Amino acid sequence: MTEIACKLLVIGAGPGGYTCAIRAGQLGIDTIIVEAGKPGGTCLNVGCIPSKALIHAASEYETIAGAAEGKSALGISAAKPSLDFAKTIAWKDGIVRRLNGGVAGLLKKAGVRHIAGHARFRDGKSIEVATQSGLQTIHAETVVIATGSEPIAIPDLPFGGRVISSTEALALTEVPKKLVVVGGGYIGLELGTAFAKLGAAVTVVEAASRILPQYDAELSAPVARHLGALGIAILTGTKAKTLGADGTALMIETSSGEQRTLDADQILVTIGRKPATSRFGLESLDLDMTDSFIRIDDRCRTSMHGIFAIGDITGEPMLAHRAMAQGEMVAEIVAGQRRAWDRVSIPAICFTDPEIVTVGLSPSEASSKGFDVKTDLFPFKANGRAMTLQREDGFIRTVARADNHLLLGIQGVGVGIAELSAVFSLALEMGARLEDIAMTIHAHPTQSEAFHEAALKSLGHAIHI
Repeated sequence: MTEIACKLLVIGAGPGGYTCAIRAGQLGIDTIIVEAGKPGGTCLNVGCIPSKALIHAASEYETIAGAAEGKSALGISAAKPSLDFAKTIAWKDGIVRRLNGGVAGLLKKAGVRHIAGHARFRDGKSIEVATQSGLQTIHAETVVIATGSEPIAIPDLPFGGRVISSTEALALTEVPKKLVVVGGGYIGLELGTAFAKLGAAVTVVEAASRILPQYDAELSAPVARHLGALGIAILTGTKAKTLGADGTALMIETSSGEQRTLDADQILVTIGRKPATSRFGLESLDLDMTDSFIRIDDRCRTSMHGIFAIGDITGEPMLAHRAMAQGEMVAEIVAGQRRAWDRVSIPAICFTDPEIVTVGLSPSEASSKGFDVKTDLFPFKANGRAMTLQREDGFIRTVARADNHLLLGIQGVGVGIAELSAVFSLALEMGARLEDIAMTIHAHPTQSEAFHEAALKSLGHAIHI
C-alpha cells in the first residue's frame, strides 16, 4: 500500500467534481481527483450528452421518414430511409470519447493528479483507493464529496434482463419493437420520444394524474399533445407492479384497482435518481443528513470540518450545471476567497419535443411566497420564426411582481427553446424588470421575440397579438 498527500482531494469526476478540481488547479492548489469510471460522470458518459445525441439522431430520422411518407409540406420527398442503429450508437459513443479525452486533458493542464479507482473513506482526512495496481492511501487537508447519483429501482421490478435504466437504454444495440417506459418525468419522456421516432411502439406508465408532474400543466400540455401525435400511449394514474410469469410482460395497476399486462421487449424504469452514498465508507464519518442527502450550508460545507459536498449528493435540483457552479465556488473557497451560494435561479430544461425551460418561480410558486404577480404568455403560433420551423406549439411566459415589475420567473415550451435558457437566467440574475425586457431590441425573426412580446403584453401593449 502506497501513501500520498495533497491539499485538496475530490472524490468523483462528474461535472461538479472535475470543475472543482480544474478550478482548484488553476488557483495553484495541490489537487487529486479520484474516479472509478471515465472522467465526466453520469452526465457525460451515460446521461446528458449521449441522450441528447440520441434525441438528435431520432429527430433527423423522423424528418426523413416523414418526407418518405409524403408528410412534408415543404415539397421535400425522399426514399424510404433505413436505420443502422449500431452506427448511430457508435457516433454517440464517439462524442462521449472525445469529451472524456477533453476532460482528462483539462485536468492535466490544470496540474490535477487523476487517480483511477474506487475511493473509500478511512476517516475525515484520508481515503483508500482500490486501483488496478493495489490499494493507495491519500491524506488530504480538505475533501470534496462529489459522488453523484444513481437510478432508483422498483423493489418488485429490479434492474436486469428486460428491465433497464437509462444507462442501459443508451447502450442498446437495436431499437426495441415494444418499449414500456415506467415514469413520465423528463428522463423517461426524453428517451421514450427518441425511441418512438426511431420506430419503437412506446407506452408510458405514470403513477401521477399527468405526465411531467414536476412542471405545471400549462407547460406540459404541448408536450402531451405531441406525444399523442407520435403515437405514444400514455397511461396516467397507473403503477408498474412486476414482471409477468413468463418475464415478457409488465403487470400494471390503475388507480381504480384494475390490473392488466403490457407486452414489452424492454422496460425502461425512470422513476427518479437517488444520491450515491453507499460504497464510499460514508458511514465512518459523522455527517448530518437531510433524508438521504448530505446536508450543506451556503458554502457547501458539511457538518464535518474540512469536508465539502457538491452536486446530486446534496439534494435537488439534481442538475449538472448546479454541481459545476458549486464545484467552482468550493475551489475558490479552499483558495481563500470569500464566496457563498447566492444564485437567484438555476435553469431547468426538459429536452422533450417540444422542449421545456423553467427559470425562477412559476406563477403558483410566486403566489405561494406571498407575491402579488403579473403573468402573461406569448404563443409561438403568433411568432414568425416558429412558423418557418413548422412548429407553432408552445409559448414563453413571464412572471413578475405586480408592484415594481421585477421578474421572478420565466418559463417556456417550444422547439429549440433550451437555447434561450441562459437569456432567461441572465435576466433574473441581473434583476431585470418587465420594462428592461420590453426596451431591449430582440432580433427578428427569432423565437426570442416571444420573450419580448410576453413582457410587452404584461405591460399592456403587446404588438403582435
